[in-house]
Amino acid sequence: MPSYLEQLDAAPAAKRWAMARGWLFGEPLPFFAELRAKRPVLVLPELTLVTRFADCDRVLRNHATFGVDLYKPKQGGYWMAQDDTAQHWREKSIMRSILDYEEVAPMRAYVGQKAAALLAAAHGTMDVVGGLTRAVPVALTQDWFGYSDANPHDLEQWSYWNQQDAFHNQPFDAVAVADPGAIVRHRELSDLALAAYLAALIAARTVEIKTGGDRQDPVSRLLRLSFSGALKFSVEQVLSNVGGLLIGAVETTSHCAVNALQGLLGRPDVLAAARQAAIAADPAAFDGFVFECLRWKPAFPYFFRTCHAPTTLAQDTEFATAVPAGATVLAVTHSAMFDETMFADPDRFDPTRPTGDTFTFGLGLHECLGRAIGAAMIPEIVRQCLMLPGLRQVSPPDYKGGAVPEAYQLAWDAT
Repeated sequence: MPSYLEQLDAAPAAKRWAMARGWLFGEPLPFFAELRAKRPVLVLPELTLVTRFADCDRVLRNHATFGVDLYKPKQGGYWMAQDDTAQHWREKSIMRSILDYEEVAPMRAYVGQKAAALLAAAHGTMDVVGGLTRAVPVALTQDWFGYSDANPHDLEQWSYWNQQDAFHNQPFDAVAVADPGAIVRHRELSDLALAAYLAALIAARTVEIKTGGDRQDPVSRLLRLSFSGALKFSVEQVLSNVGGLLIGAVETTSHCAVNALQGLLGRPDVLAAARQAAIAADPAAFDGFVFECLRWKPAFPYFFRTCHAPTTLAQDTEFATAVPAGATVLAVTHSAMFDETMFADPDRFDPTRPTGDTFTFGLGLHECLGRAIGAAMIPEIVRQCLMLPGLRQVSPPDYKGGAVPEAYQLAWDAT
């Protein structure tokens, strides 16, 4: 049978990205191994894929050369759609301060209690996407981030459509998305509804603050900072950043938790050890099982950037490749996490593997704002599932033709 590259080279240029994309999601590890060995910088008409660790690291760290231009049509003036700007540095710093690192442990305890209660109420079977992996981060958003009186379904939808449009509805996704315009319309309607909700929420919190209230959720903290005049941080920016807390919290958490559950349930030789770690007094050893699953199947197999100036990737190697300004570059980090130059014995499932060189939460200037919270919430949701007796997969995750898991039926022995 012809190799992946032989098939690509024999195909019309206009069909190559669709073929490569199919392998990227359907047969990733053998496809990536061939690319790393024979063509680590794959140039296609629509975009360029880089697959070795060194080049992915360079693309994600070097925001001056590789920028997030493709976020701008989706996120407007939000700081995440900017690179090295004063607004980006200021607002990301503010949000990191608002999300107190000291609160991560209590948040994890909350997540564990919430997940356990939802599972107990399910009596032995559940679609965990609808009933758990989205429901838990929605509850965290309500009880910790200030959305206390919001409708949970609305919160799911607002997060979902923003993520769909920003991450899965880019120009290069047209080969797989039936109606890109419909996703944009859903996102725009969601943004209007979210803005209306947040305007009312901020008005209510403003009254509380002005009348002596001392509520400590992020909405109230941000408003107090805005009112102080200590920084350039308007009420409109408060609204934008509170919206960002929701959008970033739900769908990515769900996708990661589903991938980790599927990864563990599909490895009987690993599952017993993971269960033992799950019931241990200190869950720290368990977390490695989850993050190793996410190395094998990350929620985001790549991060996209726009090249700002002519540059050479795979520099000083036989595969050196010129990339022109304006080119879309995919840093295929799923491949990079199997690069033997950085990962010892990469094809072995190793829950003790250090995570410092993985890309689960991105890298560089645009690393996930909620990294510390996600690193606690995702494994805790999975841990609560693994403590259930006889946990098993009824059917594989159902993507319903899209980019994220929409349903995943699990069962266990109800007590």
